[in-house]
Amino acid sequence: MQTSPKYQLLEAKAKIEWYCAYQERCDFEVRKKLHDWHMPHDHIDILISDLIVNNFLNEERFACAFVSGKFRIKKWGRIKIKQHLKQRRISDYSINKGMEEIDEDEYLETLQSLIESKSRLTKFKNKWDRRAKLTRYLASKGYESYLIGEALGEV
Repeated sequence: MQTSPKYQLLEAKAKIEWYCAYQERCDFEVRKKLHDWHMPHDHIDILISDLIVNNFLNEERFACAFVSGKFRIKKWGRIKIKQHLKQRRISDYSINKGMEEIDEDEYLETLQSLIESKSRLTKFKNKWDRRAKLTRYLASKGYESYLIGEALGEV
């Protein structure tokens, strides 16, 4: 049974433009929102192409904003950021452009600050327990294992 669309085409256009103007969005998120509104597939394609032409939707700009926000605010590592971008079906080219937003020195400083803050907040039985807990924590944040090993070796 086909459900009728929540909005007519012009009304949906205005709403989806506002949705994209409010915050950077990717094609996947917009398609999902339009699908939730029960829009027909031909209308979804029309609206998506209109958003791209009018620069409401830009995959490269989204990737840069996503990488910058997740790294600076949530302190995620490169691995976790890439996984989340791939889940949103962002192209490898855009992912690589977005990853250029991360400064290497700032990345290593963030890794060190995470180690220090986690060390202050966690109780450890011995040095092996400390290393294991910190490694798991940093890996869950998406940092590369070789960087974790180097950083924990220095501490």
